[in-house]
Order: sequence, then C-alpha cells, then structure tokens
Amino acid sequence: MSRIPLPEVDVQRQQTPGGVERVRLRSAAAALTSLSALAAISLASGPAVAANTSVPCALPRTKAHHSLGLDTWNAAYPRPLRTLNAVMIFLSFPDSKPAITPKDLAADYFPATSRFFDQASYGKFRLNADPQQHWVRMPAASTSYRIQRDWDPDQRTRYLRDAIHAADPTTDFSKYDIVYLVADPDAPGVDSDATKVVNFDRPVRADGRDINRVVTVFEHHPPDRNVLAHETGHVFDLPDLYHRPQDGKNGDWDTYVGDWDVMGSQFGTAPDLFGWQKWKLGWLDRQEVACVTGDGTSRLTLEPLSASPAKAGAAGKRLAVARTAEDRAIVIEVRDSGGLDRASCKQGLLVYRVQSGSASGGGPVEVLDAHPGTDACWERSVYPPLADAPVALGETFTVPGEGMKIEAEGRTKSGAWTVKISH
Repeated sequence: MSRIPLPEVDVQRQQTPGGVERVRLRSAAAALTSLSALAAISLASGPAVAANTSVPCALPRTKAHHSLGLDTWNAAYPRPLRTLNAVMIFLSFPDSKPAITPKDLAADYFPATSRFFDQASYGKFRLNADPQQHWVRMPAASTSYRIQRDWDPDQRTRYLRDAIHAADPTTDFSKYDIVYLVADPDAPGVDSDATKVVNFDRPVRADGRDINRVVTVFEHHPPDRNVLAHETGHVFDLPDLYHRPQDGKNGDWDTYVGDWDVMGSQFGTAPDLFGWQKWKLGWLDRQEVACVTGDGTSRLTLEPLSASPAKAGAAGKRLAVARTAEDRAIVIEVRDSGGLDRASCKQGLLVYRVQSGSASGGGPVEVLDAHPGTDACWERSVYPPLADAPVALGETFTVPGEGMKIEAEGRTKSGAWTVKISH
C-alpha cells in the first residue's frame, strides 16, 4: 500500500513595498509572523512574462492555482531552464538525539533528485544541491510544533520562523534559489505526512535575497520514492495531479492520472512528467508540438517522450494537441519503457485532457483510458485501471464526448509512432 500523496500549502502572495530592505534574519523572522493566514489554494495569478509558445493550441494561463496555461510564465516562480542552486538544511530538536547523520540523509535525496530533473528536462535544467554537513538545533521540542498533515497555521509559522532563525548564522541564503528544511526523521513529533511546499505571503528577506517559499521535509529514512522530485515540481509552478477525496482520507487518490506523472503519484511506475508540463517548463520547444485543427484526417509521427533530442531529430514531434475549448485540449504523446518510465506497465499513445482553468488538485490533467474495461499490473501500479491506458499498436481509440478517433497505425525504424487522428 502506498502512502497518501502530499499536498502543497500556499498563501496568497503580496509584493513587498519597493525600497524596503529588511535586515538579514532578525527582520526576516519578523516577516514570518505574517504567515498566520495559510490556505490550501491561492487564486493569485502572479506576474507574467512572455513564454515561447505562440502556437494556436497553447492554452492561456488562468488565475487557477498552478494553472497549466502556456501563453505566459508566472514570474513568481523560478523557471527551470538554467542551473538552480538549492541548500538542504537539517534540523534537530532538543527532545531527540539524531540517529543518522546529515550526510546519510542527504544521500536519500541527492543525487537522485538532480538526476530525475536532468533526465526529464533532456539536460536543459540542472539542480545543484548543497546539503549542509551539520545539524541545526531548533529552539523547541519537536512535539511542541504539533507537526501534522493539515498543520495549524500558527504552529507552522513558529516552526518556519525558528528554523530560518536557527539556520541563519551558518547559512548564506543569498547563494541559493531553493531552500529545503529537513527535520530529524526520528524526532517524536515529526509526521511524514506533513512534507510540503510553503509559500510566504510576503517574501522573507535574508542575506540580501528574497525567500518566496521553502520545502519542508518530514520524511522517514529512507523516504518515499521520488518525494523530493514531486515537491520540487511545485517550486516550478507545477500542480498536484492527484484527486483528494472529500474527507481527505477514504477513496482513491490516483483516479485522475494513475502512474503517469510524478505530480500525480511519487510512487508511479511511469513518473516522467507529461509532455504538456515539459512544454510549460520550456523543456519542449514549440517545434516539437503538432497542433491538430479542423475536421478531417491528420497523420503525423510522434517520437517517444523519453527519446533524447538528438534521437528525435531537429524536426521531431513529441506532442499532438487538439484544442477543444478556450481552456481545454486533448493531448497525445508516446510513452514507452525508456528513461524515467523504464518500469512502466504498458506502452503506446497516452491520451489525456488538459484544463488550464482547473487548479492544483482539481483535475487539471485527466488521463483517458483506452481500455476502460481492463486493469493491469496490480502488483506494482498505484492505480491498475489506468495502468493500461495507452492506445497500443494497431488499436483505435475514440475520445469520449469529442468525436475524435486516434489510431496507432505503425512504428518507424527509429522507434517513432505513426498516428492517425480523425475528427
């Protein structure tokens, strides 16, 4: 049984008045007191910058939290198209002596997380991690913070304030783009379900740099597979793709996308990011996207999502996109057993619906099951009904409610798939 997926926690961001410089951590700690209002979802759209996506099937970015629109980039988040530097700070507590070293804890996450993004981005993004080699002592017992999944905002604020204050003497925050706060996993008050990203309502000023968000890590040792890749995805404005039951406990969390993206399940057998998300992040160029428009029949060749740019070729297509409404599209991509998907259950044309108006956790992506009457890989899939979702070679799939037929006609010698799309 897999552990319940972890949500991101956000607050509505407000711009700090221009010209006001807070003094290192003493002022930064004071700024953290404004975190008393925390909510599960923010509706702030954030500042925009132009995105290299001027094609007709690129959906617009909306005010939905972590919108999957592509026409602009939300500049409140770092775009992973360069090397970003991350610090990993290890927090101990007076009520527990750590049974493991920071070095061993760091090895739980790196270099694996950096390798994940190196593969997913085709080498276009590098995550450079700098794990500290010592424990930073928190001023209060771990049990006093009442750490839990749906954490009391005041207690969370106190924890963050204490953590940054304690780390300040030995951490030069000006050197880093991302901050990971890792708690001693054996401390009695640490709850592994509390791992998440926290965005500040106002940036915290420390060492001349604005800290807009931190990743709080409360994992067991060893941690859940790919958990840090999932949380780091939120740092880059990617949404949660799982479905959270109304009571937050009972029900299946993986009905939207199953195994098919790490933002859906960190345990998935095919954790590579959807091609649409790679397009949003800038890892796929617009030349790699084929827009399917109008009625009639279209034929195209799609390279597997896992194929390196050199193998796919300069003109290779990775995505076929048919826009069906102002904020919705049907997307087709090839998922095989290469790269990050080497443990995938089935191969073929994966078809999914994207809705840029749906917020994180609200179903912005829905995988469409080409085999709704069957399941697969019960022994290892997080959601067997979607494990065999792809359209296999020689099969035809009719998209429900759209009058669109998708046929996997054949394979090329290089491994690409030939696709026939009929409206």
